[in-house]
Parts: sequence; structure tokens; C-alpha cells
Amino acid sequence: MKNYEFYLAGSLEKVFFNRMPEVMKAGEKISVLQGEIPALQLVYRGEPTPQEGQKPEVSCEIKGFPTAARLRDVEPVPSAFPVNGEVDDNYLSKEPGMFPDLLKPKKNNRIVPIFCQFRSLWIDFPDTEQVEAGVYPIEILLSDEEEQVTLSFLLEVLPVQLPAQKLIHTQWFHTDCLADFYHTEVFSELHWEVIEKQIKIAGELGINMLLTPVFTPPLDTEVGGERTTVQLVDISLKEGKWSFGFDKLEKWCGFCKKYGVSYIEIPHLFTQWGAKATPKILVETENGTEKLFGWHVKADDPSYRDLMQAFLPALQQKLLSLGYTRDQIYFHISDEPSVEHLESYQAAKAAVKDLLEGWIVIDALSDYDFYEKGLVERPIPSNNHIQPFADHKIKDLWTYYCCSQKNLVPNRFFAMPSARNRIMGVLMYLYDIKGFLHWGFNFYNSCLSKEHIDPFLDTHASYAFPSGDSFLVYPGTDKEPWSSIRAEVQRQAIYDMRALEALEDRIGRKAVEEMIYEGQDGPFSFTSYPKEASYLYELREKIGERLKEQC
Repeated sequence: MKNYEFYLAGSLEKVFFNRMPEVMKAGEKISVLQGEIPALQLVYRGEPTPQEGQKPEVSCEIKGFPTAARLRDVEPVPSAFPVNGEVDDNYLSKEPGMFPDLLKPKKNNRIVPIFCQFRSLWIDFPDTEQVEAGVYPIEILLSDEEEQVTLSFLLEVLPVQLPAQKLIHTQWFHTDCLADFYHTEVFSELHWEVIEKQIKIAGELGINMLLTPVFTPPLDTEVGGERTTVQLVDISLKEGKWSFGFDKLEKWCGFCKKYGVSYIEIPHLFTQWGAKATPKILVETENGTEKLFGWHVKADDPSYRDLMQAFLPALQQKLLSLGYTRDQIYFHISDEPSVEHLESYQAAKAAVKDLLEGWIVIDALSDYDFYEKGLVERPIPSNNHIQPFADHKIKDLWTYYCCSQKNLVPNRFFAMPSARNRIMGVLMYLYDIKGFLHWGFNFYNSCLSKEHIDPFLDTHASYAFPSGDSFLVYPGTDKEPWSSIRAEVQRQAIYDMRALEALEDRIGRKAVEEMIYEGQDGPFSFTSYPKEASYLYELREKIGERLKEQC
């Protein structure tokens, strides 16, 4: 088409203004299981035209598949802080700039090629569960008033249903940030509407555990400071007797069940990085609403033990009555304790240990000594500290990454290639990982929550974390959350894990591992793995061929 360039590219490309991306070859095939969401990108670029100031539109029509395609513009987002300190060479850029990340829903099927800029359109097919198995030649028809261009690829739907997700996946849900961004009263009608929509997209993205603010989570808060109160449980202390109201918790759990979020994660019972104080908890007393707990109350204060003695059994019983099992409810003591916090963490845990007997308690940590001393029965080591835990064959092992995991290991920063995000699925399969945790699903605050930010402009929590760490979805217009390249690629990583599990059920784990390592220097670890996107594309084709052989 005159004055325009059009290409197809894989979902693992990040299309920058001034870089020609790796393009798909003509007739290239994408293979997915039934129920999986295949994705690719339409890359386009406009050249100078004699009609200066005009913005010619090009229509985009997709034919050849039984269900409708979804179109979203890949929008560039600013990053003034893409990397932090010394990092490895597996980055797309280490310079501040604009990075492709935000997926903005399209209101129509028209695109506007921009003068001398590569841009892209994210195309996926959300509904493949009932699609008949087979190879579908897909055509993308691009036309303006004068010409039409056709791009094509093959989309294969395999005769195998995507198996249920086994991985427990939590991205910490910051309920207060939603009220703050949309300037609404906590648990108002508007706030609940926003909460529901973000829970919905979380479930769609494979997040099946949600941080549930029975009280305001004591996370990322400056010592002595506080975050907007979000407390689902009404707590009352009258005449020396505790009582609890669970209406808002019931509503929350109803949304979780509606959107496939099966696990409930209770906030940490003590403050972050040391377990030295209690969370902020509001209580109705004879004097009105009082902040009876918070930074001003030490972790070992008898009054907190008194509350927990009443609160935890009541909460546990309520969740069981709502249909949850003990295997679906997870508790925390304190986040990211280190060696210098050993005594305070131990004391905090001792204060509630009997109240959590028979319940699952998990905590993120990086020091194997904590586990070895028996302080954390269910550790969550970061992926750059996981090897000692894996070597000791810890049962039901979880992992996480955040701002500190910047060298060698996978992560999801703007500046990293998408393949570095997606390889987590293969690695979690190989390490038999039970759960994955990340702290930032929708954290729209600065570091330590000293102020609120606009995530469309400040993508690094005010220069605290590399862009891409603190949130995965954007708070869009009309109260609708908008996804990101990182969120979609992370979902693909989980698809890879599930596809490998489906194949293992048919040919055994040893054969699957041999296929993973075919042509590679194995075994892989979280610091040594294939870096190229082509490895992941080719692996999915191998999985598809092996699955078809078993049908």
C-alpha cells in the first residue's frame, strides 16, 4: 500500500518507534490448545505524504477464524527509570525513553499509521475453547480508499483442551490504590465497581489467588505513615468483647468466585521487613472508630494477641462457611524477613502460631537459614535465591521476583525482552513450582506509599523500582482496567506450563524434559536458559506436534 508499511510480528516482539522488529515469515503457524488465547502483532509504519497534516485511516479486517478477533493498540509509555544499578546485557534498552507496554482497547477496526514511526496492533482470539480442531488460514485485510493489502498466517487449534491451571498465582491486589486513583470513597458503589472489574481481569490473566484486605495490608508503607484504609471486616470492641462483621468480605469473595479466583490470601499479620509492629486496624469502640493498632503498637503487645485470639478463629470459620477449604486459604507472618530480623520474626510468629495450627502459612524470603531453622514452613524464595531450596527438594516450592531480580534471572521490566518474561513458564515447569507471587498487580503509589502517582506518567513508583515492577494493569477510562504486553506475555508463560503438563500426562515427564532440552545446553536454571524468542515459538510447535501424535 502506497506510503505505508505493514508486517506481522510475534507476541514476543516489543515494537519501538525507531526499530524494525523481527517479522513473521509468510505462512508462519501459531499452534494453541483449545481454550488458549493466541496472539500476534500487526506492525505498521507511515511514510511522508504530500498531504501534510492529514491522518489517513486504514481499516483492518480479520477473516478465516470461527470466532472474533480482539484488537488493542500497543501504546508507548514513558520510563525515566528503566534499570536500577548494574544489570546484565539481556535488556532491550538501558536508557530512559518510551517503551511499548499499554494495550488500549480499540473502539473500531481502523488504524492511523504514524509518520516515520513503527507502531503495532495487538491481535488475539479470546474464545477458542469451543473451536473445532484444525489449521485455519487467517487473512488480515488492510485497506484505505485506494488500495488493499492482505497479510496472512496459519492458526492451528489442537485437538486438546488446555488443562486446568495447577499453579497458584498471586499478584498483590492493592485495593486502596483503586480508590485513590479514581478519587472515590472506599467501598462506595464506584469503588466496588472498579474492584470487580480488576478482579475480573486478574482472573482472566491466570491470577487465581487474591490478597484480601480483611484489614489494611501492612505493605510498602513508611514507618509511622499509613495508606488509605481498606478493611473488609468490621471489628468492634464493646464492653471488653470482640465482634466482627463479614458482609463486605462476603461480597469480595463472591467476586473472586465469579471470576475464577479460587484462593484467598490473608494480609501479613505483622509489618514488613522485620515484623516489629502491628497492621493498621480500625475498631469500633464506645468512643467511636479508633485506630487501635498500627505502627504505634508493637508486635508482641498483649492487646494484639487478644484481638488475634478472637479474630483469626472467627475469620477462618467464616471462610470455611463460604465454601473455602483450608488448602485455599493462605496466611502470612511478615514479608521479606532477613537475617537481622530473625528474632523479631520468631517472636511475631510465636504470638500467633497456635492460632494458625493446621493452616497454610507462606512468606517471601531469600535466606535459606530461615527455612533451615524451621521459622518458615512454606518459603517463597526469589528466583535468584531459589537454587538452595530446589537443591534440598523443598516440597510445594513457590518463587517470586521483584525489583531486585535484575541480573540473569527472568523478570518483567519494560526494558527486558518479552522472552525473558515468558521463559518463566518453562522454568517453573522444570522446577515443579507450586506457586508464583508478585507484589505489584496495581500499585499506583510511590515507594513506601508516600504519595499517589499517575501510572500513565510515573511507571517506576517515583524512581524506586524499574518500570514494569509495580503494576501489571493500568486503571483505564470508564473504570475499565487495561492490560499490558507484560500481563499478556505472563499469561502465555502460564499457558506454556499448562501445555507441558498436558503433554506430560500423555508421554511422561522424562520425555517432556528431553524435548525441552533438545538442541540446547541443559539442564536449565533460573540463571541459565535460552534467551531467544524463537526457542519459545519452536517449543510450542514441538508440543503441538507431540500432542497430535497422542490423539
